Amino acid sequence: MAAPTYDWALKLVLAHEGGYVDHPDDPGGPTNLGVTLGTLSAVLGRPATRADVRALTLAKVAPIYRARYWDAVRGDDLPAGLDYALFDFAVNSGPARAAIALQRLVGVADDGVIGAVTLAAVARTDQRWLINALCDSRLAFLRSLKGWPTFGKGWTKRVAGVRTEALALVTAPAVVTATTMVRPEVGAPPKASTVRTGGLLRALKRLFGGRPA
Repeated sequence: MAAPTYDWALKLVLAHEGGYVDHPDDPGGPTNLGVTLGTLSAVLGRPATRADVRALTLAKVAPIYRARYWDAVRGDDLPAGLDYALFDFAVNSGPARAAIALQRLVGVADDGVIGAVTLAAVARTDQRWLINALCDSRLAFLRSLKGWPTFGKGWTKRVAGVRTEALALVTAPAVVTATTMVRPEVGAPPKASTVRTGGLLRALKRLFGGRPA
């Protein structure tokens, strides 16, 4: 996805994150616009207060999301749709965990750092398969958490929404001019070489209305 569309990916993430919450069963504690007390403390370089969390605005959290999550998973270098799916995974469960899940799916060393080798493997893999597999992996991890009985319904709904929105960004914006599918080995992800043209912004307009910032 092109760099300017980070704003649209953030809009999707924040639609799931919502406003200020302080659920007693949430290990993250007070959270506003998806930014926890711990994350804000790290950003500020001092212990943050609940008042600091309450005072967060979109303008304040946007650079936090870019630096700590989007850039951490190389959002600007990932294919459209996968960038958003991995970004939301990183926000929800941490960039390293999201990167490891992706690396395992594309068959490279799972060091939690997305670099040239991971990006090359991603480019060789069918994007629809990869988004679906990533969402499945994410949901399996969430089911293993002790908070599942309390938050499982919401987490399931979120992952389902991410899956739908990410797949729409793969299929809707692109006009496929040439596609060559390579039959993978048994158990391996399908590979694809696809040449696609524009239309991403038109798809985003259909999703949200208006024009991208």
